[in-house]
Amino acid sequence: MGHAYVVGTFDTKGAELRYVAELIRATGVEVTTVDLSTGDPPATEAATVRAEDVAAAHPDGPSAVFTGDRGSSVAAMARAFEEFVRSRTDLDGLVGLGGSGGTALITPAMRALPVGIPKIMVSTVASGDVSRYVDGSDIAMLYSVTDVAGLNRISRRVLGNAAHALAGMVSNSTPVREERPAIGLTMFGVTTPCVTEVAERLADGYDCLVFHATGTGGRAMEKLVDDRLITGVLDISTTEVCDHIAGGILSAGPERMDAIARTGVPYVGSCGALDMVNFGAPDTVPERYAGRNLYPHNPQITLMRTTAEECARIGEFIGAKLNECQQPVRFLIPERGVSALDAPGQPFHDPEADEALFAALEQTVIQTPVRRVLRLPLHVNDPRFAEALVEAFHEVVAAQRKEQ
Repeated sequence: MGHAYVVGTFDTKGAELRYVAELIRATGVEVTTVDLSTGDPPATEAATVRAEDVAAAHPDGPSAVFTGDRGSSVAAMARAFEEFVRSRTDLDGLVGLGGSGGTALITPAMRALPVGIPKIMVSTVASGDVSRYVDGSDIAMLYSVTDVAGLNRISRRVLGNAAHALAGMVSNSTPVREERPAIGLTMFGVTTPCVTEVAERLADGYDCLVFHATGTGGRAMEKLVDDRLITGVLDISTTEVCDHIAGGILSAGPERMDAIARTGVPYVGSCGALDMVNFGAPDTVPERYAGRNLYPHNPQITLMRTTAEECARIGEFIGAKLNECQQPVRFLIPERGVSALDAPGQPFHDPEADEALFAALEQTVIQTPVRRVLRLPLHVNDPRFAEALVEAFHEVVAAQRKEQ
């Protein structure tokens, strides 16, 4: 029937945590309760795993957790719990309860778990922007409605739903019988024809997982790379780098592409949508960008054309990341346009800016027999460019197999 973990601070949430644990046990699922309290003295409410046992998993030991300062203690306990979770071999699902502090304490460990392991966070902050808690993981956030401060007619229903949801997930895991290796592809609306063509050409041999390059999409893909759930990457739409460089809203952060070098996964990249930075509605575009080439993608998203100077910085960023890769990698440059908006007669057509990008890539990347940058006189959405990407991917996969 599986094994569920119920976690939280028993010194303040003991009754609620015990209630959830009892409901899960009633379904036949085995339960381990874990105390994450950082107060002194330790919680009086018994848990299967004491706070001191979790704190012992911190790299610097329990003394790094129980400092007497709430802020540093909570941060250290979050680190300890993350290490604790990584060491467990019997964890089939996890449910946590908390306010803002408890949510920040529990969700880092949830993010450390592989995608697919059930994770439910009942939180007082789940009705707002939860991106910093969920990031690229598959955490299910459930708004507590009332504070997690006692059992009442509302909290019993909400916590009961969380308990039964986790019990159902743990008891009824979805079998995956996919024999094809999984690969990741990045797509943006303006590169859809290319990515669709690539996925169709590879579908017979690979399970193609397409990620929307919205910041969290890139991070989610790289998490799966780190988890060894993706065995190759076609990073066709590297547009998240634009938002990192120019301050847009869809940045994947400075760690974008680090998992590629860290894992040595076969990699083919391209310049998809490197002509644009994303902002919200028009009135959200920073004042410093007044007068720039802006395009209303929809009422909620405004695109800004990258300049030659920004494109050079983008090329240098990507080039530096590629230089960290020791495995076979290819990066293909579509000389005739990097998105549907970057073509003759389209609003972002700017050959000078594109050339600054391409030149920066070529000048930054230290090319070797296994690390190559290739120019092609094609548009990114030309079917022939998709064909070239597929050929390059087959090439890097074959090269890596030969090395092994």
